[in-house]
Amino acid sequence: MLYILPALIAALLIYSLIKKVDIYSAFTQGAYDALPMLVKILPCMAAMMVSINALRASGALEAFIKLISPILDKIGFPAELAPMFVLRPFSGSAAMSLLQDVFVNYGADTYLGFAASIMLGSTETIFYTIALYFGSVGVKRTRAAIPAAILSSIVGAAVAIILSRRRFA
Repeated sequence: MLYILPALIAALLIYSLIKKVDIYSAFTQGAYDALPMLVKILPCMAAMMVSINALRASGALEAFIKLISPILDKIGFPAELAPMFVLRPFSGSAAMSLLQDVFVNYGADTYLGFAASIMLGSTETIFYTIALYFGSVGVKRTRAAIPAAILSSIVGAAVAIILSRRRFA
């Protein structure tokens, strides 16, 4: 496993030598060709990051979690994981920092740490991915992509809780 990436790089170099391709020129041309796409998606990414930071800094996220806590208790979803579940569709880095908070406060080898780890691995940064991929090709109507992705995240979170409960029962 340790040698896969170096082997792929070596294979690429050998292949380019056989085909007599200038690797540096091909790389710089690819980077140059990607710049227009970056210019298209950068405003979407910046707007999303500013919104997430404003949501966390304003206390609105905590107020929202406090509001839905009774519902979460009734369905058996730990309120401590709700911030991660809410932010994960928007930002992977925010969800990772919340995972770190869970590890620090409750431990990595606890029910909450285990559930948070599974939840992070089985859900997706839906809106980031949609903005990146759909925005880069100019798709305005995502149709069923967002509802399907949200449903899959809910299922992923539910399975994380179920598996964690079985593990720690």
